[in-house]
Amino acid sequence: MLDQEAIRAQVVRNCTVSDARYAGFYSVCGLALRLRDLYKWENGLEPWQEEDPPVMLDWIGHKEEEWETLMEEEFLPITIEGVAYDPFDAGAINVVLEPQGLIYGAGYLHSLKPSFLLGRLDEKRKEDGASIYFLGKELARDLLVVPALSQEEDVFIRKEAARLFLWNQIFFIRKSARQALAFALGNYGVKEGEYEKLKERFHRIAAEETEIYLHHELGEIQETVFDRQVWRDLIATYPHTPVELFARAVKDLLADTHTHGNLSFIAREKRRASLGFHVAFLDGVRKELFPEIIAAFNAFTESGDWRPIEEAIEAGCERGREIARKMVSLYREGKERSDTVWVNREIWRQLLIPLGIVKEVPPAQSQNG
Repeated sequence: MLDQEAIRAQVVRNCTVSDARYAGFYSVCGLALRLRDLYKWENGLEPWQEEDPPVMLDWIGHKEEEWETLMEEEFLPITIEGVAYDPFDAGAINVVLEPQGLIYGAGYLHSLKPSFLLGRLDEKRKEDGASIYFLGKELARDLLVVPALSQEEDVFIRKEAARLFLWNQIFFIRKSARQALAFALGNYGVKEGEYEKLKERFHRIAAEETEIYLHHELGEIQETVFDRQVWRDLIATYPHTPVELFARAVKDLLADTHTHGNLSFIAREKRRASLGFHVAFLDGVRKELFPEIIAAFNAFTESGDWRPIEEAIEAGCERGREIARKMVSLYREGKERSDTVWVNREIWRQLLIPLGIVKEVPPAQSQNG
């Protein structure tokens, strides 16, 4: 048997190094919310359980002290039975860990923050050519709470993180999205303001909605219009900028509306609650990119007819493909020019400004806007 505690400690250490390095990328409010979630995970709390402020503040103080000691440290290899593995080589590590019922994840997420994960494997299955890993209890994780992620042809469904992610989306819903949220919860037999009933039924709701996260990742794997390498290069060249956020939003739209994606799955399976959640949680750039789904949802709630939803999915897919092709073209032209500043400015001028995402082109000397 492997020394699981030793493996867990190594992954936790790399998670903490990543958090220490990237804590400054978040707003004060954003960091506080992520720390709150990390505390809940470390202490085994339910998503709706809140710690007393003095206890929470004391814990945050200790966490910040820990970060200070690790901020300049490098990520260390993951050593298993005397063999040292690159911490980003999840494939090789999982060859050793999967037979022991463990799954390891590593990669770069928003703003190219390195992210690491270790969890117990609850279930594995094949779907649309992808290997799907359902993780139960998570043994190590960092600040980022994402319900699912994909690496090449593998999809990792984080059931613990998915529950917390969904609860936060419900709890922090925008006022303008409350009608769609009420529609979604109503289809699970929960009315607005029925807080105790929501808690009682939340485990079932989260389990049902986990399928939606899965199909988003399947859509992302199957989608080929947005050249994968160009997309990665855009993210790497313009991290933590409007271009990164826009590229991610376009990729999400293409995944959502792909034949194998979550919106197509929702329409095929006639999942009314999931549709309501999708519309309720659509915000920011993603909402600007896909206005058709809002109008279609309003029509659907009146008639129950899925055709407006299906038509909106087709329209969103076509828009996503058009924008993706344009971004790929601009990036390749800029590469020929050896001018990343030109690419940044042209994406702003030709795509971001017309959509109302930004107001003016950044100065020529500023690559990242």
